Amino acid sequence: MSGYIEGVLALMGINILLALSVYAILMTDQCSVGNAGFMAIGAYTSAYLTVKMGLPLLPALVIGAALASLIGLLIGIPALRLKGLYLVIATLGFGEMVRTFFLNFEPTGGASGFRGPMGTTLFLIYAWVVGFIVVFWLLDRSRLGRSFDAVRDDPEAASTMGLDVIWHKVWAFGFGAFIAGIAGGLYAHYMFYIESGNFSFLLSTMILLYVLLGGMQTFWGAVIGAAIFSILPEVLRFIHEWRLSFYGAVLVAMMIFRPSGIITRQMVRDLGERLDKLFQTART
Repeated sequence: MSGYIEGVLALMGINILLALSVYAILMTDQCSVGNAGFMAIGAYTSAYLTVKMGLPLLPALVIGAALASLIGLLIGIPALRLKGLYLVIATLGFGEMVRTFFLNFEPTGGASGFRGPMGTTLFLIYAWVVGFIVVFWLLDRSRLGRSFDAVRDDPEAASTMGLDVIWHKVWAFGFGAFIAGIAGGLYAHYMFYIESGNFSFLLSTMILLYVLLGGMQTFWGAVIGAAIFSILPEVLRFIHEWRLSFYGAVLVAMMIFRPSGIITRQMVRDLGERLDKLFQTART
């Protein structure tokens, strides 16, 4: 596999993780455009632990993600008082605050900072991708997953049913921040170099677009959206300066003709039923 293709696949895997981090928060009808901030926390923390403290990569990734998750929980609590555009502005402010914080420090690592066994491999990235897909798949089929659906669809009705809406929303923020922290750590150790500009507002916006265009009704929408819109700019390189214009036209067309996204929950259910029938037919 060429280095270029491997690089594209690696960034696609990281983008899938970031899209899942946004979807985790959207599960409770909350919208965050600050996930690049959680990614930065995971990236800088894990990088410091491996480069300066000599910690192995895996525990460094988990510690960095845990710190991002803790901060996500702390952000999630006051964010409960905000809704809609106000929540978007608050998370935007958080992301820019984190970026500015790290801007005051020299970039962690460098070209020689992550050599040898510390480097992230393509296999490790997709091991985390598959792991989180399994988690969301199990969550969809669990009582907890149905509780998240109830909180997203109607928080007041969910509260009258005895569900702790506040706990679900805060937990979703923490879970989404954890996934973004893992993505940040993997990104730092794959690219060998990070700086605050890597975690800008534009990145947070793109992550949100992956989910919106892929479909917010199921986690598969986040996965498919991130995969397609990570590869599309590379496929369109042959049209040079028109590439971004075409990319923007695709986004506009998607919002007009497929406002619910590429993948809907009904599509996933229909596919599951067809596969069940296929397996039953094969057995008989």
